[in-house]
Amino acid sequence: GFNWESHKYDWWRNLERKVPDIAKSGFTSVWLPPASNSFSPEGYLPQNLYSLNSSYGSEQLLKALLQKLKQYKVRPMADIVINHRIGTTKGHGGMYNRYDGIPLAWNEHAVTSCTGGLGNKSTGDNFHGVPNIDHSQHFVRKDIIGWLKWLCSVGFQDFRFDFARGYSAKYVKEYIEGAKPIFSVGEYWDSCNYNGHGLDYNQDSHRQRIVNWIDATGQLSAAFDFTTKGILQEAVKGQFWRLRDPQGKPPGVMGWWPSRAVTFIDNHDTGSTQVQQIS
Repeated sequence: GFNWESHKYDWWRNLERKVPDIAKSGFTSVWLPPASNSFSPEGYLPQNLYSLNSSYGSEQLLKALLQKLKQYKVRPMADIVINHRIGTTKGHGGMYNRYDGIPLAWNEHAVTSCTGGLGNKSTGDNFHGVPNIDHSQHFVRKDIIGWLKWLCSVGFQDFRFDFARGYSAKYVKEYIEGAKPIFSVGEYWDSCNYNGHGLDYNQDSHRQRIVNWIDATGQLSAAFDFTTKGILQEAVKGQFWRLRDPQGKPPGVMGWWPSRAVTFIDNHDTGSTQVQQIS
């Protein structure tokens, strides 16, 4: 329900006008951009998670949109950005790794030691340049579950977990069990397998990593099928032999676990003005 530039276009109001058409077209869920207050207009550098005033519009306009979606029986999907969070105050090491003065007023122990905090080492990959949240801390998980439940009370029904590589999938399991969204999907995005001549034909290890992530969520979350996306990018250039694995099945996650594979053509990262190739 958005692209990289949507924040410039009075987005909640704009989208509200489209809801009847969205419903009529048969869509059952709409992935909305991150709704919380953010340092960057696109929403991916959140600070005050409980403030729903963002560059996409005010809390009031968002609630009007959520109400309209409910009226037309389309589920709103919240973009859950909890790998990292921008601090409000300088703390340990002179870095902005404290959250004084806003809800979820965490201290440096909520930030991983690998990104300048006093918490534990990250349970996943680092999102560089900003404080990464330490999900191994019980108080952090308790607060996140409280926030996710609140998002559901506001009207969101589905979740999309941003940068799911950044923290252990077992925490995603805990968050889904705690907040009980209807549907969840994770963005577990890492590199496909390449050789000196381009994309390998065999992407089994790539899709296996996504399948492992789904398994580690207790099979409670689906995952975006980045394997299929990477293969399609090459296949459409005329390399149709890529579209079947050695067993005669689709070569992405959908060939192994179709009920948990969320296929896609483009998203806000790969399409729009970002145009990031799956690599």
